[in-house]
Amino acid sequence: MSPMCHSSSPRGRAGRPRSAEAGEAILEATRAALVELGWSKLSMGDVATRAGVAKTTLYRRWANKNELVVDAVAVLFDELELPDLGSLQADIEHVVVQFAALLERPETKTALMAVVAESTRDEPLRERIRTSIVERQKRLVLAGRERAQARGELPAGRDEEAVAVTDDLIFDVVAGAVVHRSLVSAEPVDDAWATRLSALLLGGLGAVAEAG
Repeated sequence: MSPMCHSSSPRGRAGRPRSAEAGEAILEATRAALVELGWSKLSMGDVATRAGVAKTTLYRRWANKNELVVDAVAVLFDELELPDLGSLQADIEHVVVQFAALLERPETKTALMAVVAESTRDEPLRERIRTSIVERQKRLVLAGRERAQARGELPAGRDEEAVAVTDDLIFDVVAGAVVHRSLVSAEPVDDAWATRLSALLLGGLGAVAEAG
């Protein structure tokens, strides 16, 4: 019995990495297909071929290409970071420029615009975007606020519900402004624009005038 136990254990351990690698390959293939084919021509079959997996493997994890594309893009947004640059304004400016650079990547731009358009007719897809991308990235606002409170730049919030509402509003303002400027207006998000946006967020219209 002992040899049999030893022979089955390595196979169990080896299966998990292969599954994880397959998932990464599928998401990478999805992004590559978006860049090459665009949203309308992308298919689950094409992604499966590119990733070197069976189509059934995809459908066990994702019901349709909308879900697949959202998850492929969500991984990219997880790359966003909020390093401690010494002040809340500097932290905001950094993440704004980083976010805009992410939106400039062809796979992000193509996928985000497509799934947002599709989600206007698909409530489950809208909820998936909310949970997989929006809610996950609110971690940046939470981290920035807590860091600013520790520095004494912001007062500690006493009402948890009010703090949560404020965090949501900050996220909406920053994300909405960057997405609109990058993808709708097609204007650059450079350091100067990021400075004006952070000044507006922290100090109001008067601070924007002072920031130039």
